[in-house]
Amino acid sequence: MFKKLYQAALCCIALSTFNANSGTIVDLELQLLTDVSGSINNSEYDLQRNGYIAAFRNADVINSILAGANGSIAVQYIEWAGFSSQNTQVDWFLINSAASANLFADAIAATSRAFNGSTGVAAAISYGAALFATNDYDSARQVMDVSGDGTENQGGNVALARDNALAGEVDTINGITIGNAGGLQAFYQDNVIGGDDAFHLHATSFEEFGAGIITKLKREITATQVPEPSSIALLGLAIVGLFGAKRKRA
Repeated sequence: MFKKLYQAALCCIALSTFNANSGTIVDLELQLLTDVSGSINNSEYDLQRNGYIAAFRNADVINSILAGANGSIAVQYIEWAGFSSQNTQVDWFLINSAASANLFADAIAATSRAFNGSTGVAAAISYGAALFATNDYDSARQVMDVSGDGTENQGGNVALARDNALAGEVDTINGITIGNAGGLQAFYQDNVIGGDDAFHLHATSFEEFGAGIITKLKREITATQVPEPSSIALLGLAIVGLFGAKRKRA
């Protein structure tokens, strides 16, 4: 409970205390790491991508964003497959209105499939983790959101990649699994998700992915929202002393 209140209050006071090297203050930096490996056919790829597009046009998702302390998040959309197959399809994008949420959805819609091939979850996490420190945003929480329909098959150490990311710029890695591959959900729970309030959701099919990603985004976004002012006041002195712990490293 203290950690949640601390993070929310930190976000609330950030505007008045950030240093000259800080970027735009948002409520959340959210990275979407999307599996496009060969086990996902073109129809399934379209369902997955369209799920993200529809989610950022969804009124509940947009309202969740606008209800935050700063009324904004920064989002990045990445597609990945094998060990050397990761591409930033839509770079860090500020969403602070219904119009900008729809523009982000438009940007995803304008992309085409980046890869096919193997499943390199460890490499995808390592690729994504490096992109938080150099963006133009600061927030109380940095969250990586990994989707996938299969387990690692290129020999990478996924748990180590996760742990390294969490030791660096990433606070939380969440997962959404798709389909009924054997051991998939357990693999994500044991090796992929981690950090503060991490969670995993499962969509039994790509047809269900759209509803699942809306639920997931709302949960990730609302986790950043501010507690009652009286709760913040109780933490004020401690936060002043601790502020800077969540700043980007020089």
